[in-house]
Amino acid sequence: MTELLSVARAEALIRENTNRFGTETVSLTAAMGRVLRQTVRAERALPPFDRVMMDGIACRLEDGASLRIAGMQAAGAPPRTLPEGAVCLEVTTGAVLPQGADTVIPVERLVREGDNVRLQNGYAAERGQFIHRQGADCAAAEELLAPGVRLNAPAMAVLASNGVSKVEVAQIPSIGIISTGNELVAPEDDVAPWQIRRSNEYALAGVLHARGFTRHDFALVQDDLAATTALLEKQLARHDVLVLSGGVSMGEYDYVPRALAALGVDRIFHKIAQRPGKPMWFGVGPQGQRVFALPGNPVSALVCGVRYVVPALLEAQGLNAPFTFPIRLQEPVARIPTLTRFVPVRLHHDEQGQALGLPRPMTTSGDFNRLSDTDGFVALDPGHGEAQSGDIARFYAW
Repeated sequence: MTELLSVARAEALIRENTNRFGTETVSLTAAMGRVLRQTVRAERALPPFDRVMMDGIACRLEDGASLRIAGMQAAGAPPRTLPEGAVCLEVTTGAVLPQGADTVIPVERLVREGDNVRLQNGYAAERGQFIHRQGADCAAAEELLAPGVRLNAPAMAVLASNGVSKVEVAQIPSIGIISTGNELVAPEDDVAPWQIRRSNEYALAGVLHARGFTRHDFALVQDDLAATTALLEKQLARHDVLVLSGGVSMGEYDYVPRALAALGVDRIFHKIAQRPGKPMWFGVGPQGQRVFALPGNPVSALVCGVRYVVPALLEAQGLNAPFTFPIRLQEPVARIPTLTRFVPVRLHHDEQGQALGLPRPMTTSGDFNRLSDTDGFVALDPGHGEAQSGDIARFYAW
């Protein structure tokens, strides 16, 4: 009997056989949520000028507490020069600091008397206050974004403010999500007592879509070797990645491994020492396609999709962000002596901010209806007895 791979070894083999996806250049608006694949540097020093931080007046501090208003310096206008004498210029937030001024007094600290203003009684200004100095945020050509970041709202602002209108990002792979089985019917079709509705593909698509993998389509094949081989041949020609569910165990109608072998897909491994999801299969196609063949039981398929497929695809895009984080178990849960156990949990935080996971074990790997009451799962290393309340476990979000 072939020895089962450990979870760590299976993960390492996937990593060794997963190359980076290519890059493409897209418009700024199309870059939202994508993975950056270029270095972004400051177009110029930021802010690019001494910037006024408050509505009020710009003045020389030594010119006194009563000043004549000599004009307006508005945001977006070229810089003006502050005239000599006991004068000031009205300024708005974001304006260039007028040449010759060294202090900004906010409007709420001023008393206006016609064309003159004076400081409120008892208010003492400090030289240089409310001035955002040129280059205080960053120097020209300073690195602001590195390859591998997800382009979220702050990153999009950085791109726009530095004139990056065309952005190099990781390509989104084309993914074929394939269900196998005579028992499967579509959600909209009538279902016989001996049939079940297709759900794995929708769960897997949800997991992928939430991480930015939006180029996917569905396919279904019956339990037939010739039909399975023909469909997989077409799917390999169309997609960069195949994610199958079902047909991968040791049953009489589990044709997926044989069909993939006939099509020249190199098997990297089959079966992992874990529960659920032991029959998982991974291989590489003739043109470098990644093929993940997951068990058909819904919990198994979803857990394997989150634990192996998603991290592999994110790494292939070059994403640097961590995918998992540690939490504390809120209740004891049994380990399995020879297998890594994946246990669904409900996530929340205590008053100190510690992430806690309440175990919600499934009765079987087909018991997926209660998964909607969970946020993800934890991985428990093989062992005897129980993981105790308070023990640390790594959390994987759906």
